[in-house]
Amino acid sequence: MIESVLIANRGEIARRIIRTAREMGVRTIAVHSEADSHAPFVMEADMAILIGGSPARESYLDPAKILAAARQTGAEAIHPGYGFLSENADFAQAVTDAGLVWIGPPPSAIRAMGLKDAAKKVMIEAGVPTTPGYLGDDQSVERLSAEAGKIGFPVLIKAVAGGGGKGMRKVDRAEDFVEALGSCRREAAASFGDDRVLLERWVTRPRHIEVQVFGDQFGEVVHLFERDCSLQRRHQKVIEEAPAPGMDEETREAVCGAAVRAAQAVGYVGAGTVEFIADASEGLRADRIWFMEMNTRLQVEHPVTEMVTGQDLVEWQLRVASGEPLPLAQDEIELQGWAMEARLYAENPATGFLPSTGPLKHFRLPEGDVRVDSAVEEGGEVTPFYDPMIAKLIAHGADREDAAHRLAEACKLVEVYPVKTNAAFLAACASHPDFVEGAIDTGFIAARLDELTQRGFSDAPTLAAIGQRLESFMAADQPKADPWASAPSRLLGFRMGAPRAAMALPLTVDGARVPLRVGLVTGAGDDWSWDITVEDGRPLDDVDVLPGVYGRDPLYVFEGGDVREFDFTPQVGGGAHGAASDGAILSPMPGKVVSVAVSAGQAVTKGQTLLVLEAMKMEHALAAPFDGVVGELAAVAGGQVAEGVVLARLEASA
Repeated sequence: MIESVLIANRGEIARRIIRTAREMGVRTIAVHSEADSHAPFVMEADMAILIGGSPARESYLDPAKILAAARQTGAEAIHPGYGFLSENADFAQAVTDAGLVWIGPPPSAIRAMGLKDAAKKVMIEAGVPTTPGYLGDDQSVERLSAEAGKIGFPVLIKAVAGGGGKGMRKVDRAEDFVEALGSCRREAAASFGDDRVLLERWVTRPRHIEVQVFGDQFGEVVHLFERDCSLQRRHQKVIEEAPAPGMDEETREAVCGAAVRAAQAVGYVGAGTVEFIADASEGLRADRIWFMEMNTRLQVEHPVTEMVTGQDLVEWQLRVASGEPLPLAQDEIELQGWAMEARLYAENPATGFLPSTGPLKHFRLPEGDVRVDSAVEEGGEVTPFYDPMIAKLIAHGADREDAAHRLAEACKLVEVYPVKTNAAFLAACASHPDFVEGAIDTGFIAARLDELTQRGFSDAPTLAAIGQRLESFMAADQPKADPWASAPSRLLGFRMGAPRAAMALPLTVDGARVPLRVGLVTGAGDDWSWDITVEDGRPLDDVDVLPGVYGRDPLYVFEGGDVREFDFTPQVGGGAHGAASDGAILSPMPGKVVSVAVSAGQAVTKGQTLLVLEAMKMEHALAAPFDGVVGELAAVAGGQVAEGVVLARLEASA
């Protein structure tokens, strides 16, 4: 058995590997960047080595620094996790050439399956059906545009070296193709160092089905059944589950069998995932499921497979890499119940899912019968340098409905501040009637986005905040018999037994004013109550201080996975993010200016892309809010900007 392993990764997956390695008695070595110096995975490893600056290219994407750390610490093996260098065949070869154990497939298998176009060619030769499209070497804009026209719109552009939803663009119209191609190539180059693309026919009602496969060094390959990863937003998985809803045994046998054959065709060793796209317009049928790609590593969503099979896939990886045979034969692997995983991201659904960074002053995740794989802890920080996923919530139930209910309830218990998360959005997805019924495809979220991101707030947290604030007006040792004795001057005039006396309360909820009238109805001894009315006349009764209130000035109330900010101080002027109405184009988050598409004095139209920001490995286009002329342009391609900075200013057309 391997005695020591260096983990060439960070965050949640590093902690996941450390947990299993410790249980097996394997010494763990973490490598980390400057930004991660105090991260939980660094503290939990048996040894940790600083290898470079905060940007991934200066640390986690530098093979030489990782190999030097392995030599320095006497590591016997390297586990790449997922992302970063996990599917880099040259790095895998360098690891083995250095006399170290590579915990992954052989470099030849990575090369065969790592590039989407080459992988599809291998599958075609092996008789595995693939999605129609273009795999050619001619990468000119003219050729790609012509091929897209032949395939027919909508068409999907995919980075040849892509993964994780990056480097993918759906194009609905021929006139949008060139711009989408440029954006896709830039993102692919930044994420994978390779801007080549392929084209595929867009399936109108697609389901994303993938099969977990595992091979050993003796030529044996098994599958651990399928997962459904159809719930996606912008090609990034949001909720994954196992098994796939609506999958009958005949179709399961065909798809899983094809996945095993695909792995055997490239001499696969270790954990891998064969991904398929299914046309679900007539349900799941074997003749409507096509090979897409193979991920030659452990997947982010591997916990759902672990939950339904009772197996530890990281343990399997360590044992297979140590030269042991597969722990189980195919007929010994069984499905047990249903599992779902939700990816908790540091992002703000209210602002179009823009990344959210900053300190984690308050960080609470659910406990009990849900599994939590977390990358961060309270007191830590979410930086702009890496992927925004901060945790995974995994629920297991007797059946699909049970698993969905458990997952939704777990998401509602998430409490994070001041960093924004998608917890409430995840809860809305998992509890949506159509999702619970299994009526899903990759367009599920896009078709219901407004419904799934609608916030609103119930009376309960509003009352909690008001009750907390009203009690704070009284001195700590003031008896309730005279609640106004030490109240601020603006409350003077309120007296016991003076029904319907009222004052205006300057309440702002999540940045929006909510005018209230507050009055003391009656009071005697310890029995007194309030009369609170919203401007529209709706009464808010039974004011109580509820649990979950964090802080005092302003107040924060956690409800349903969301956090609501209650500020009782008068607001002057508008917030930074409202400035677009006067022509100011502000940076919505910290990031790097990737490109500037306009110049000062240029006329632009509403919706036209002005510039593109990159943060957390994703591109975000900023568009003109109205027709006008660029009067001021402060953004420079390649520059780093902070949140709220004015990047450009438009002057309305006369």
